[in-house]
Amino acid sequence: MQKISALTRATLWFPLALVLFEFSVYIGNDMIQPGMLAVVSEFGVDSGWVPSSLTAYLVGGAMLQWLLGPLSDRVGRRPVMLAGAAFFVVSCVATFFSQSIESFMVLRVLQGMGLCFITAVGYASVQEAFEENAAVKVTALMANVALIAPLVGPLAGAALIAHWPWRMVFGLIAACAFVSWLGLIRKMPETVEKPAGKLSVGSVAGDYRALLTNRRFIAATLVLPLMSLPLLGWIALSPVLLMEGAGMSPVDYGLAQIPVFGALIFGNLTLVRLADKVPLGRSVVYGQFFLLLGVAVMVATSLLPPLAAGLGLMAGVSLMAFGEGLSFAVLYRFALTASDVSKGTVAAMIGMLSMGVYAVGIEVFKHGYFSVGPFGYAVLSLACTFAFWRLSRRVVAGAMRDRRDGKLADQPA
Repeated sequence: MQKISALTRATLWFPLALVLFEFSVYIGNDMIQPGMLAVVSEFGVDSGWVPSSLTAYLVGGAMLQWLLGPLSDRVGRRPVMLAGAAFFVVSCVATFFSQSIESFMVLRVLQGMGLCFITAVGYASVQEAFEENAAVKVTALMANVALIAPLVGPLAGAALIAHWPWRMVFGLIAACAFVSWLGLIRKMPETVEKPAGKLSVGSVAGDYRALLTNRRFIAATLVLPLMSLPLLGWIALSPVLLMEGAGMSPVDYGLAQIPVFGALIFGNLTLVRLADKVPLGRSVVYGQFFLLLGVAVMVATSLLPPLAAGLGLMAGVSLMAFGEGLSFAVLYRFALTASDVSKGTVAAMIGMLSMGVYAVGIEVFKHGYFSVGPFGYAVLSLACTFAFWRLSRRVVAGAMRDRRDGKLADQPA
């Protein structure tokens, strides 16, 4: 297929349908959280099951990436994506018939699998359907959906639970996902030009082996979680840091998140404006500056009294979030094109490696904070950012050199 070079009303229908599915999946976690107390009350279990809903959802999100990427390489992106969207709708509707906490948690795992279709199939389709600059723009715009969901989801869920039974949350999510499914049926192109049609364990293992032994791909992939870990650490630790440590109220805590997520969204939008004006990769150089500046502010303020330290960390993380917005979509593109292995498999490996680093990294950040306090969190952020800076310089230089020389591992699947 001929790649799309310009973003117009006609060419945006496919990514818009995909964005609506992405939003449905992400909000599928955030909307039900305010209603979990009602869920456990109805099923007659204790509140210890409340956080298990999130755990079950994330377990589902980690289960299928290894399979979906190679599968979509061989049978095509479109049938796999359509099947995934339909499966998500059915798993949400099935919640209306759940009669126990155990069946509810099984459905949460199944719903969480929707995350796999986004990362291993949807994002690969965008990268293949659009030319490079256009793909970076679309990826940056889609990334904002993941940021809006945790802001809108809990509020919308709380408002709905106040007037309707908790199962209606899943009815609304299913309706949104169904609309996205209809849009994908009408507008999603098939981006795999010659589907092989057969999934071989040996060939899949060979592809993953090739990626794991490709040092350039590993470096291009690792820069993504290294860059994002300080922000994820903030998401995980800021309730304790701001409410328990700095004495903020829940409302003040919520307001303190606006500069952080607002900076990330602004960074993504700035990248969209820069994509056609500067060489691809230049925005990462700009982003590196804001990441280094932000972590310097964090370290400098982390030993102040609790409230001042909390505000200083918030300011530093906001600067880092802006830098991440300038960089993430471009670095994801560089990782995806660092190998000539089929893009579905590459996208799946990027997702699995990133998830592994995130899981370990967040635990390390928790230990650092509870052992040393805000200074421990700031120092770990500094370590991640320094490692990112060293590694990303090499990744960006190599990727930009390839583009100048016409060497690009971005062949059709």
